[in-house]
Amino acid sequence: MKKLLIVSIVLFFISCNSAGTFKKAEDAQDAGREFIRASLDGDQEKAEFYLWQDSTNRVLMSKWEQDYHRLDEQTKKQYKDADILVINFKNLNDSTATYTFSNSYKKDTTTIRIVRLSGEWLVDLKEILKSKDNVGLDEILNPTDSVKQTQNPKPDK
Repeated sequence: MKKLLIVSIVLFFISCNSAGTFKKAEDAQDAGREFIRASLDGDQEKAEFYLWQDSTNRVLMSKWEQDYHRLDEQTKKQYKDADILVINFKNLNDSTATYTFSNSYKKDTTTIRIVRLSGEWLVDLKEILKSKDNVGLDEILNPTDSVKQTQNPKPDK
């Protein structure tokens, strides 16, 4: 009985502590950096901690998670080993900033928006949709498929 009580207490503290293990971002740049690092590392829980939890962002994050799990282990390692290359960080006002970056593995440039909501700095992925001119939503959410379609177009029937 005593062992069961100890195990229950330990499990209780572990479950209570897991959601609070991430530190709130001190500023917009901190939120952007933490989100990007978590994304490169494949740490969905941490990335979601720094994400504005609206429906569009959750859909984009879900798609990212699916695509990440399809990567081979070597590619995942290269993302984890990659450095964040800051191209531009710009405070637009006291509650909004943009963070343009690439990484040392893939040189693709991406811009995310960071917003302050209820005193917390959070990433808003919808900026990615705005920054892709004349690109369909499917191409943004699944760039691997659109590259394959471009390289191997289907013949006309």
